[in-house]
Amino acid sequence: MQTGEDTQGLRRIIDFTRLISIFILAIHFYITCFAAFQEWHWTADITTRIITNIAKTGLFNNIWKPKLAALIMLLVSLIGAKGKKEEKIDKRGITVYLTSGLLLYLISTLSFYLVASAATIAVLYIGISVTGYLLILTGGTLLSRLIKVGLQNDIFNTENETFPQEERLLQNEYSINLPAIYQLKKQMRKSWVNFINPFRGLLVIGTPGAGKSYFVIRHIITQHIKKGFTMFLYDFKYDDLTKIAYNTLRNNTDTYKIKPKFYVINFDDLSRTHRCNPLDPQSMEDITDATEAARTIMLGLNRDWIKKQGDFFVESPINFLTAIIWYLKKYKNGRYCTLPHVIELMQADYDPLFGVLQEQEEIKVLINPFVSAFKNNAKEQLEGQIASAKIGLARLASPQLYYVLSGNDFTLDVNNPNEPKIVSMGNNPQKLQVYGAVLSLYISRVIKLVNRRNQQKCSLIFDEFPTIYFNNMDSLIATARSNKVATTLAVQDYSQLKKDYGREQAEVIMNIVGNVISGQVTGDTAKQLSERFGKIMQDRTSLSINSDDTSTSKSLQLEYAVPASKISALSSGQFVGMVADDPDNKIQLKVFHNEIQNDHEAIKQEEKAYRPIPVIQEVAAITIQENYIKIKDDIKQLLLEELTIVNTRNQALEIATKTDEADNQVSAPTPVHQNEQAITQKPGEDDRNGQALSM
Repeated sequence: MQTGEDTQGLRRIIDFTRLISIFILAIHFYITCFAAFQEWHWTADITTRIITNIAKTGLFNNIWKPKLAALIMLLVSLIGAKGKKEEKIDKRGITVYLTSGLLLYLISTLSFYLVASAATIAVLYIGISVTGYLLILTGGTLLSRLIKVGLQNDIFNTENETFPQEERLLQNEYSINLPAIYQLKKQMRKSWVNFINPFRGLLVIGTPGAGKSYFVIRHIITQHIKKGFTMFLYDFKYDDLTKIAYNTLRNNTDTYKIKPKFYVINFDDLSRTHRCNPLDPQSMEDITDATEAARTIMLGLNRDWIKKQGDFFVESPINFLTAIIWYLKKYKNGRYCTLPHVIELMQADYDPLFGVLQEQEEIKVLINPFVSAFKNNAKEQLEGQIASAKIGLARLASPQLYYVLSGNDFTLDVNNPNEPKIVSMGNNPQKLQVYGAVLSLYISRVIKLVNRRNQQKCSLIFDEFPTIYFNNMDSLIATARSNKVATTLAVQDYSQLKKDYGREQAEVIMNIVGNVISGQVTGDTAKQLSERFGKIMQDRTSLSINSDDTSTSKSLQLEYAVPASKISALSSGQFVGMVADDPDNKIQLKVFHNEIQNDHEAIKQEEKAYRPIPVIQEVAAITIQENYIKIKDDIKQLLLEELTIVNTRNQALEIATKTDEADNQVSAPTPVHQNEQAITQKPGEDDRNGQALSM
C-alpha cells in the first residue's frame, strides 16, 4: 500500500497461522484420544471421515509430528506478535514461562504409559499439552515484546558516536607520531595520531592526571631530538622533563651535524645550573627590544596588569623600566646591562637617578614625565608611577637570582646552526611568583632570537604555559612556521588561560593553533572543543508505546562527533583532538578519539637507565654573596662617576655663564641646574646623597 505496511493484513496472517497451529493440535487430540472421545460421545461419522482423510497426508503418522508442527506454527505466529504492552518486563518470568511450557508440552506423552482408563489418560494428556501450549504462547508474546524494547542496550550511545580515524603511519622529518587504539562500532582498531606539521602550533590540554606529560609531551621531546631539532624546554616541575631531554640527547647525538650543547637554568640548585644574561646587550638591537623586555618583566610580576594594558599606572612603570634597561645597554657598551644591575639602579634615589638618566638622549622622552613630576614636587604621582615597578622588582633581589642572571655561559640563540643548543629552564611551583617573571623574560628573549630566517629547525615546548607570561604568542605561531619553529603549549584548561592571559589573548591562542590534543577537561573547554571537532551522521531510534500499539521510528541526524560530556569523562591516556596537514601530506580523517598506547615496561627500563643532571660547577655560598655585593658596588660606582661628570660639566657651564654676564655687564640671577642641586653640599642634603650612593 502507498500509505505503508498493511498492519491489519499482517494481524490476520498471524491469527490464521496460530489458528492452523490450534487446528493441527485439535486433530492430533482427536486421533490420539479417539477412544475417550467415543466414550464421551463426542464423535460423529462425518467428522471421523474428514479427519481420516486428513490423516492420510502422513502428518499424523506418529505422536511427535503433529505436536512439533503445531509448535512450529505457534512460533511463526509469535514472530509478528507485539505482545503485552508493558514498559517493564521480567526476563526471569519469561524464562519460567517458556521453560515450563516446553517441558509440559513435551512430557505430556508420558500420560500414555499410565495404567488408567482411556478417559483419564486423555484428560491428563490434553490438559498437560494445552497448559504447556498456553505457557509457551504467553512467554513467546512477552519475549517478542522484550526483544523490541531490549534493542536499546547502548545507553551511553558509545557505538553510535564512533567514527573512522586515521590508521596510516604518516611520517616526515618534522612529524610527531603517537600510536593509539580506537573503537569503531563494536571493533577495537589500531590507529596513529600524526602531527605531520607541528610548525602550525600544538596545543596540549588536560586536567592534572590526564596524561599530558606521560603520553604526549615526552614523545614530542624524544621524537624531535631524534630528528635533529634544537630545543627550548620550559619545565614547570623541574627536573621531570629535563631528564628526558638530557638522556635522549646523550643517546642520539649522531642525528646532528654539529652536536648541540645542553644547558640548564634553575634557581634552586646552583651547582646544576648555567648562568645566562637575558638582557644581553648584543641581542638588543634597538629600544623596542628593551620595551618588550620591560613589559614582559612587569606583566610577569603583576599578572593582573595583563588585563589593564594601556592604563596610565601600568604603562608608566613599564616606560620607566625601559629607560633603565636602555641606559645600561648604552653605558660603556652594555658593561652593566643585566637584570640585577637594572634592579639595583632602579632602587636609587630620584634626584641622582634622574640626573644620570637624562644624559642618554634616546630615553629623555620616556623619563620626562617622571622628571616633571619630581621638579613639581608631585611626589604622590611619582610614587604611583614608579613605586609599583620598584616594589615588584625588589622581590627579585636575591643573591641566588643575581648569580644566575649576571653570568654569560651561553647565549639564547638556541637554533643557531653553528652553535645548536638544547636549553631547559626549570621552575618551582612553590616559588612561582618570583621565578615566573624571570623565566618569562628568558622566554621572551629566546623567542625573539629563534624566530629568524636560515636557522636550524627548533622545537619550543612550554609545560604549564599559563604559569609564565609572553606577549604576542599568537604572532609567534603565525610567523614562526616559515622559520621551522614548532611551538607546543600545554595548559590545564581554557579558564586557566583566560585567568592568566585575559579573555582576548586566550581566545586567540586557542583558535590559532592548528593541532589540538586534549585529555579530560570540563565546562567551556569541553564545549569549545566539541564544537571544533564537528558533527557526524548518527542513527536515531524513537520508541512510542501506547495502550494499543508500539511504534518504532529510525532516522539519521548530524550530532557532535565527540560530545562535551564524553570529553569530561575521558580516562587517563584517552585523548581527543584534531591534526593539521600540509600540501604534501593531505589527511582526510583529521579528528581522533582514541587511547594513546605507551610501552610502559620499555619506558620503565628507559627511566631506570637515566643519568641525573650532572653537576656543572660547585658554587660556594661566599661566591654567590660576593657576586651580589659586586653588583651593588657596580651601581654605586656608576652613579658616582656619572654624577661627577655631570657636576663638572655644570660647574663649567656656570662659570662660562658668569663670565658672559660680566663681559656684557648684565645683571641676572644665577641659574641653578637640577643636577647641581643633587650634588652640591647643602645642609640636610648630605645624608640623602650618601644613601643613594650606598645602594
